[in-house]
Amino acid sequence: MANTKSAQKRIRQTRKRTERNRYYRTRVKTLTRKVREAVEAGNYEEALNAWKVVNKKFQSYVNKGILKKNTARRKISKLHHLVKSIEPQEA
Repeated sequence: MANTKSAQKRIRQTRKRTERNRYYRTRVKTLTRKVREAVEAGNYEEALNAWKVVNKKFQSYVNKGILKKNTARRKISKLHHLVKSIEPQEA
C-alpha cells in the first residue's frame, strides 16, 4: 500500500484511467465485431450501417485522443474493404 498522499492519488488516477481505457478498448472490439458479423452473414445493408457507426465513433475517438489518427484510419479502411467485398453487383 502507498504511504504518501501523492502515491495514493497516483493509485486512484491509474485505477480510473484503467477503467476508462478498458471501456474504450471493449467498445472498439464490439463495433468492429458487429461489422464482421454482418459481412459473414452476407447482409450488405446491415454491414454498411454498422460500418457508418464505426466510422463516426472512431473519428470521435480520434478527436478525444483515445485512438491515433492512423490507427483509426487503418481499422476503418480494413472494415470498409470487407463491406465492399459483399457489395451487390449491378448488372
